[in-house]
Amino acid sequence: MPIKNRLAELHDEITEWRRDLHAHPELLFETHRTAGIVAEKLRAFGCDEVVTGIGRTGVVGVIRGKSDAAGRVIGLRADMDALPITEATGLDYASENEGLMHACGHDGHTAMLLGAAKYLAETRNFDGTCVVIFQPAEEGGGGGKEMVDDGLMERFAIQEVYGMHNWPGVETGRFAIRPGPFFAATDQFVIDVAGRGGHAAKPHDTIDPTVVSSHIVLALQSIVSRNVDPTLQAVVSVTSFETGSHAFNVIPQTVRMRGTVRTLDADVRAQVEERLIALAETTAAAFGARAEVDYQRGYPVMVNSDEQTTFAAEVAERVSGQETMEAPLVMGGEDFAFMLNARPGAYILVGNGDSAMVHHPEYNFNDDAIPAGASWWAEIVERRMPAA
Repeated sequence: MPIKNRLAELHDEITEWRRDLHAHPELLFETHRTAGIVAEKLRAFGCDEVVTGIGRTGVVGVIRGKSDAAGRVIGLRADMDALPITEATGLDYASENEGLMHACGHDGHTAMLLGAAKYLAETRNFDGTCVVIFQPAEEGGGGGKEMVDDGLMERFAIQEVYGMHNWPGVETGRFAIRPGPFFAATDQFVIDVAGRGGHAAKPHDTIDPTVVSSHIVLALQSIVSRNVDPTLQAVVSVTSFETGSHAFNVIPQTVRMRGTVRTLDADVRAQVEERLIALAETTAAAFGARAEVDYQRGYPVMVNSDEQTTFAAEVAERVSGQETMEAPLVMGGEDFAFMLNARPGAYILVGNGDSAMVHHPEYNFNDDAIPAGASWWAEIVERRMPAA
């Protein structure tokens, strides 16, 4: 049974929902319109409970099966927020909100989970409880953490949780997954270097923070190449370099650098943080300058549980009729990590076909992936909690 017949029937309707969401993107926790639509639809579907305001603007729907002999509860999560990107698709349903765009497919994720929720509320062919989770602020806001901190897992007694993301470059409707570490921890840093400014014609009277900072940038590249075990993964990138002056004839007093660190292992994460701070401070000191480092930990490593990953892959094969691919390690971040830290579960990729990559102004979610994605979520519930 590849695609559920009812979800195939709902394909056009779900597509309409998705395109409406696409035309009205919202950032981070400002997903008020989106959350309102989600809550309205969940109530119309006949969900047993609809709760808003979890994690600020998150929405949760509860769907009880025909029976509850085993007392099992499964959570399904989709993200709702967009990105601060100007759309360049030329679609007739392109973003109407200037400078904002659904460039990562969260409009598709939300629509697919709504489709699964409608089907599950109609059929209830399972033993237990399904909790559908619509999360704000995945794109850097930590909405997953906000929902967990707001008592999501305990309040709804969730035992396992599953998430999904579309993936350009994978055949439409085919799935990819991997156990263990999957998406990277995403940390960021600011390094402020203070020297002694002066006239550019008299560098000997200064401590040039531009030269000092340049040495720091090069020194940081040695962390991955000379400190981290080469069989493990880490990325250290300085992404911004700003001096305290823009004049041609002034050596500035200060330089500020910004950057990101990506790791897939907790020990490596701690090691990189320690080395980055030490290298910045001691390199600056060697030149007679001073460096202050503000290192902020972001999303943790997203780790798929072994048992749930095997199960999710089996369900994906039933839905797609194809072998589930082994997904690559991803050095991007995903705040579903906070939910997987709280409960066992799995995160899977569904193919978006030959589209532009996510976070690109010409990206668009592929509506042809809707039946497969919605069917996977529905099948997770029915097979994990089979009707008594």
